[in-house]
Amino acid sequence: MDKIILTGDRPTGRLHVGHYVGSLRRRVELQNSGEYKKTFIMIADAQALTDNIENPEKVRQNIIEVALDYMSCGLDPSKATIFIQSQISELCELTFYYMDLVTVARLQRNPTVKSEIQMRNFEASIPVGFFTYPISQASDITAFKATTVPVGGDQLPMIEQTREIVHKFNTVYSPVLVEPKALLPENEACQRLPGIDGKAKMSKSLGNCIYLSDSADDVRTKIMSMYTDPEHLLVSDPGHLEGNTVFTYLDAFCRPEHFERYLPDYADLDELKAHYTRGGLGDVKVKKFLNNVMQETLEPIRNRRKELEKDIPAVYEILKKGSDEARTVAAQTLSEVKSAMRINYFDDAELIRMQSEKYEGQ
Repeated sequence: MDKIILTGDRPTGRLHVGHYVGSLRRRVELQNSGEYKKTFIMIADAQALTDNIENPEKVRQNIIEVALDYMSCGLDPSKATIFIQSQISELCELTFYYMDLVTVARLQRNPTVKSEIQMRNFEASIPVGFFTYPISQASDITAFKATTVPVGGDQLPMIEQTREIVHKFNTVYSPVLVEPKALLPENEACQRLPGIDGKAKMSKSLGNCIYLSDSADDVRTKIMSMYTDPEHLLVSDPGHLEGNTVFTYLDAFCRPEHFERYLPDYADLDELKAHYTRGGLGDVKVKKFLNNVMQETLEPIRNRRKELEKDIPAVYEILKKGSDEARTVAAQTLSEVKSAMRINYFDDAELIRMQSEKYEGQ
């Protein structure tokens, strides 16, 4: 079976470093690995509208932001198909058919849905589109017969729900759909990068992000204000690593060569952590080191983005071409689904022949 990747993001704002370490960085590596026949990257605007229905302009304006972030990180339109979800009407039709394969109780048990509903204060009034977005996500994945979906750890329940839908469809009808597998970041710290305020998740809605397009000064300011260890009041105090956002970020971004360049007093991150935990190492020194690491990572991304910003019409043309390519693939899958479900009436010459014979003798 051909190995195919499908992944994407909601265009509700610029992408941040949590997106980068959680998925974007890996997507670029996979795109360039030569292991995958196709890579589909989706800007999930239809999904974003499920909880932004009264603010469509927010979604509309952020399409270009996400596209710029994608390509500035290294996603290459000549190697990956970058497309806009709402432009592929076949995805809506697949979602409609899949809804018959999932119960309300199953959706209510989905941990990701429960968490997102709570975060958005939807307990009393949940938009149906938002409630059913695991089914929509299954449509997105299966339309392109994706075998691999790079995600953060918090999205695992969504992939499991897709696998259940695929299994049920293939059992009830015929084995048309492909069961995907989640591809988690290899570095555990990357699976759920916390916000700079120490909250459990970096989130645009919580305002605790470092954006990929932030200026060098903005990045520095955010890092220097980052949550660390509230009990580490004096440099001489022993510090704690658990829940310390600065060290979580170092786990996600730091490489051995960074010490030689920016902090030669230490051989590696383990040595830095040991000094911090026994006391004698201040938060400011660690934050300055993290800033150097982050600036090295983000500077080439910022520079590529500035070049892309010079020709926005070309970016939209890339998205249009990608959407056209994606629509062709999704249409083929939809055709196979409708055939399996026996609702391809006008394409079924055998059905028409049999009905003709049935009524000829009457």
